[in-house]
Amino acid sequence: MSGSRSLAEHVADQLAPLGEVTVHPYFGGWALRSHGRQFAMVMMDTLYLRIDSAARAAYEKAGSTPFTYHAGGREVVVHAYYSVPTEAIDDQAELSALARAALA
Repeated sequence: MSGSRSLAEHVADQLAPLGEVTVHPYFGGWALRSHGRQFAMVMMDTLYLRIDSAARAAYEKAGSTPFTYHAGGREVVVHAYYSVPTEAIDDQAELSALARAALA
């Protein structure tokens, strides 16, 4: 798989304050779900959180990028998922706040 299971499991551990967070195989990476709702994925060793259009500007200002992949000879940009700043992954409070927003 192209996504790092160890990163996905680390994120699930960090998000213990949210309650149950599970890790599932997902298109060559890993999906993170809380109570059955997918809110994040790990692809190519990068954590992406689901965002809405209102949050996009804040993520872009923080240097985050949308999930992209190549299919049919073209690049596909998925604006529903943006990368999480690396420093947030090890900051349980910050990561939990971002994940709560992704679940809202």
